[in-house]
This record gives sequence, structure tokens and C-alpha cells, in this order.
Amino acid sequence: MMTNRIAHAGLASKSRSAQDAAALIHDGMTVGMSGFTGSGYPKAVPLALADRMTAAHQAGDRFRVKIWTGASTGPELDGALAKADGVEFRLPYNSDPIARERINRGEMHYFDMHLSQVAPMAWQGFLGDLDVAVVEVTGITPDGDLIPSASVGNNKTWIDRAKGVILEVNRWQNPALEGMHDIYYGTALPPHRIPIPLVRADQRIGQPTFRCDPDKVIAVVETDAPDRNAPFSPPDAAAHAIAGHLLDFLGHEVRQGRLPASLLPLQSGVGNIANAVLSGLIDAPFDNMVAYTEVIQDGMLDLLESGKLRMASATAFSLSPEAAARLNSDMHRFRDKMLLRPQEISNHPELIRRLGCIAMNGLIEADIYGNVNSTHLMGSRIQNGIGGSGDFARNAYLSVFMTPSTAKGGAISAIVPHCSHVDHINQDVQVIVTEQGLADLRGLAPRQRAELIIARCAHPDFRPMLADYYARAQKGSFGLQSPMLPGEALAWHQRYIETGTMRG
Repeated sequence: MMTNRIAHAGLASKSRSAQDAAALIHDGMTVGMSGFTGSGYPKAVPLALADRMTAAHQAGDRFRVKIWTGASTGPELDGALAKADGVEFRLPYNSDPIARERINRGEMHYFDMHLSQVAPMAWQGFLGDLDVAVVEVTGITPDGDLIPSASVGNNKTWIDRAKGVILEVNRWQNPALEGMHDIYYGTALPPHRIPIPLVRADQRIGQPTFRCDPDKVIAVVETDAPDRNAPFSPPDAAAHAIAGHLLDFLGHEVRQGRLPASLLPLQSGVGNIANAVLSGLIDAPFDNMVAYTEVIQDGMLDLLESGKLRMASATAFSLSPEAAARLNSDMHRFRDKMLLRPQEISNHPELIRRLGCIAMNGLIEADIYGNVNSTHLMGSRIQNGIGGSGDFARNAYLSVFMTPSTAKGGAISAIVPHCSHVDHINQDVQVIVTEQGLADLRGLAPRQRAELIIARCAHPDFRPMLADYYARAQKGSFGLQSPMLPGEALAWHQRYIETGTMRG
């Protein structure tokens, strides 16, 4: 029986329960699932699959799969499968706390990838075969095309590469999403690649739906379940101070003629600092702005409502529950101001460089020479992943990293002598901002960077320790390009583990 969400007779005839669909996934399979930062991920089939895994383990049988997604997902997918000990391998990004613990205990293999590289590597065959794709969609057209959901991510690639496709048609997703997507089918592998014809953030180059051979679809599951993005913490005083420093800097760059009055396409990571910057742009003297980014979050929605942001291009929404409800109830007002694209386009290095994006991302720690760690604690414990920050940092017109100067209630300095793990080398980091101030590192040698970062970005409680280290390193280092005392590289981190503080 066809429903108003499934208008293709052949695919309507493949309607199954989530349990019957999950039964088509077997131990050892590789499964590509939709989802990007808690938006547009399948909800019913992963839960049913987790139940099967739990039952199998209780019976003494092995049942684990490899999971590929766009980025992080929600508790019904990553959380449920990790709790059932059903994931042997995960890529390209994870933020689920249960999965994180399994990864750090060595119980789950995790490949932390630049998000722009996932689809190309899948097509190149480096990741192996994809057995099943489980993809949430908003609806199915009479011609069998698939109307994307609240994220696009790697769904086009999963649908094309998988041997079988399971569709979750989610009635909760607003039907007004139809037409908001721009699915580009012109990518190819070398030696047949051609330039991607995108020269403006607001430009359409593809079609609004996914193509899918109906014969590949092995099950269609109807659902009615909300996305579950976590609420954001409201910006605190440090976040507002960081935003103030950065907005002053952007104004200075406009006055110097290095940025246009409307800025350049904005990219922003997720979190309370990012939202503080975006909210601050509402009252800043910049108009007619555009965004070319990974996710549309609360602050960007506010910017669109204010009229200061003309268009936002992304691959997914990453909205608090309140903002998601606001968008869902008012989708008609936003639909012409937003585009959702595959992440191989939203994060494409060539396009980021061509458009000249202003990249603004967070970090765990930065060292005095401008290297940035955004993924690991003590060099070995993974927190989340690099996500798309590397795609944007290396290729942006302006690469900015932002953080409070301290963590753990002031016990830990976010500015350290040397990062315990490096995700972004100093050549890719142009600006570091904390609530203490902003360091413009462009064109500076490492020792010049060190003096500026200590003076402007480090918390006053830690500046003497950093200055002392830097002075001793200049006397005892093997070379003076980037002075270093190897025996103290992790000393700051170790001191916190042993005493609970870096001070003293």
C-alpha cells in the first residue's frame, strides 16, 4: 500500500518492519548509514539491529559489523550499536560517549578521517566493499527518486556503492525539505576527473534528489522519529570575549582591504563559541554574508533570520532541539536560503580554496608554535575526531582556531609548550583566539609565534611557566628554529594526571 511519503508502487511493495529489515544485515558485513552530527540518521533499523546483536552475544555467537557514516550520528545508531558491542570498525567520525570508551579500551577500531576523503576513498576501493546502505529519506517520488532528509553526508556514495539499500522513510522530517538539496553527480575518479562547476556558495550544480535503482532496494521502513542533536550550552563570558576579539579582527581585515565588506564565505565548527561568533555577527558591520560550511547550527539560523546572512550552504543541520523545532515549524521561510550538499562537495578542498572560506574551528590544545590538537588527550585518548576542520584549515583563505585559554575549571592550560598530538600543523594555523586575546600568526617564524601566543593567548596564570619553558628551550634545544626540550613535551599533561593541576 502506497503512502503519501512513498509514491513509487514498486518500492511501496517492499515495505518491511524494522526487525525484518535488520535481519538482512549479517555478522561481518560493512554497512553505510546516513547521518551527520545527529541529523538525518536511521533510527529504527539500527535499534532493531542492536537487539539482534545483543541476543546473538547472549547465545554465545559473534555479531559485529563495520559502520561507515557521514560523521557523528545519534544514540539510536552509534550509542545502541556500541552498547550492544556490535561495531568492530567505525569511520569517519564519532562523538558517542559509549563508542568513545570502547575505542579507547581497544574494543573498537576507529579510522579518524578528513571528511572530504571518505567518498573518494570508498569509490577508489581502498575501504573495501559496501554490503548494505541504510539511509533515512524524507520521501520517495513517483519516479523512484529519493528525497533527502536533514543531512546529505555520504548518502549518494552509499546508495551507489552498496550491494543492497534499506530506506527509512521518516514522516517526522518536514516535507518542505524537498527542493532544498543539491546532489551533484559529476564527480569521477582520475584520470577522468573534471572541474566541479561551483564558483559561488549559493549556486546549484546538481539535482534535488538521490538517484537509486529500485532493484537495489531490499527493504523500505516507515518511521516517525525526531533527530536527536544535543542542546548547546549557552555562550559564557569566555565565548563572548573570544567572539569579540575575532569580530574586531575581521573588521580590521576589512579596513586593511584584505577582506570585502561582506566578508568571504563563512565556515564554522559546532559549539557555544561558534554560536557566540555567529550571534555576534548579527550586530557586526557586515551585510550580505554567505556561508559555505559543514553544518547549519543555531547561530547561523539566527543570522539567516536577521537578514545579515543571505545564504548558507552545508551538508547537514546541527541544531539544538529548540532550534530544530523552530526550523521544522517555519521551513517555508528558510528553504530558499539554505542548500544541503554531499559532504564530498561541502568539504571539497578545491572548492574551499576557490571560494576563499573563512574557517573558524575549535581545539583541545595549541602549542606555542601554532600547532593544534583537536582530537586527543595525552596524545593517545581520542575524544571525537578531526571531522572537517582539516579540510577547511589547510585550504581556507583565513584559518582561525578558537578556545578558552584554560580547561577543567582553570586547572589546565589550553596553550602548551608542545601539543601531545598534532592534527593541524603550524603551517595551516593562521590565527589563534582565546578570551585573553588574538594572535595573528601569518608570516611569522616559530619563535615569533611563540612570543605572540604566550603574550596574547595564554592565561596569565600560565604565562610565567610557558615563558620559563621557552627561555630554557632556547638554551638547551638541539636547534633554534622551534626550540624544544623533548623530555618535557608531555610534562604539562602528566602533571595534571598526577596532581590534578598544572599550576605550581
